[in-house]
Amino acid sequence: MTEAKQKSVLITGVSGGMGRAAAEKFLSAGYKVFGLDVKPPEGLEKIRFFRTDLRSEQDVLSAAQAVKSECPRLDAVVNAAGIYDMNSLVEISEADFIRIFDINLGGAYRVNRAFLPLLEDGGRIIVITSELAPLDPLPFTGLYGITKTALEKYTFSLRMELQLIGKKVSVVRPGAVKTGLLDVSTDRLERFTSETRLYSYNAARFRSVVNKTENRSVPPEKIAEVIYRAATAKRPRYVYSVNRNPALRLLSALPARLQTGIIRMILKK
Repeated sequence: MTEAKQKSVLITGVSGGMGRAAAEKFLSAGYKVFGLDVKPPEGLEKIRFFRTDLRSEQDVLSAAQAVKSECPRLDAVVNAAGIYDMNSLVEISEADFIRIFDINLGGAYRVNRAFLPLLEDGGRIIVITSELAPLDPLPFTGLYGITKTALEKYTFSLRMELQLIGKKVSVVRPGAVKTGLLDVSTDRLERFTSETRLYSYNAARFRSVVNKTENRSVPPEKIAEVIYRAATAKRPRYVYSVNRNPALRLLSALPARLQTGIIRMILKK
């Protein structure tokens, strides 16, 4: 009897948060896990790790070649890498503006392009976006939301194209998750509040609202379960939403004039 082939998955952002939780989930299911990140994951010796800067085309192509030499076919590619920033659109530096697009959007583009030739027929590409992606942007988190919205538009286009060659694409939209990214968002908000010259009062007000929202966060293992479901379902959905904030959804459903009026009422002195 022929021994069943071990399934394999590539995961970006594997050193923390949702990427690490996903790696642990796939390992527990018997998968061979390949991981990309700028630093190695502590305590995950069972994965095959490649140090990779997703802003570098050469880094990503080198990682793809290395994975191919060990495992010529992948069952899934999970794009979990991403960075967060909080700033005003008129105070953020050009370097930081470009960097968040280059990682959140450019990183997924480079990885999916480089690893597509390794993807099995019927294989999955999964992209982690955000609950903010389909919503209208908020002040100070606008740039992060903009990159995630752009990432979803990219992913939808990718789905349209890859269906024609037998590949499946899904989006996972998490709300607040208890990860290092949540800690970064809190730290970044504190820093923005202390550094902004235009919005010090408004940023402090915004911080109090965000703190209440983040108290309803879920563990990354819950997101990992959804990622695994998207990777293994016979007919995966395009969108998987987890822990969406009803207040944000309601705000975004309102006419633009009402949205801006409500934000002004909450944040303005």
